[in-house]
Amino acid sequence: MKKLLIAAMMAAALAACSQETKQETKEAAQAVASDVKNTAASAADSAASAAQEAKDKVKDAAADAKETADKAMTETKEAADKAATDVKEAADKAVTETKEAAGKAKEAATDAAKDSLNKAADATQEAADKMKDAAK
Repeated sequence: MKKLLIAAMMAAALAACSQETKQETKEAAQAVASDVKNTAASAADSAASAAQEAKDKVKDAAADAKETADKAMTETKEAADKAATDVKEAADKAVTETKEAAGKAKEAATDAAKDSLNKAADATQEAADKMKDAAK
């Protein structure tokens, strides 16, 4: 009976050991699973954060590029408008100066023609006077 009692105690001890081992293994597996889950969640959060940061940087870069393009377009338009205004002013000035020069040329030609006619009239009068004197 002693042997049976020892065998029963050993079986009970072995069963108790086995239950404790199972419990410890279960707890260890749960701890590992929790760590894996937390690590995966942290990695997912980090990836999402990095993706959001990259998205924000791309958005900012696009906004900067648009602003730069808008500024360049505005400056180009302003330069083209100024060039067009300068060309118009230069053309208007050239037309005015040409009209003034033509007026002065016309006036000079008229004065020269009058002067020539006066000189011709004087010469004709002189010649007539000389002929009159010669005829006397």
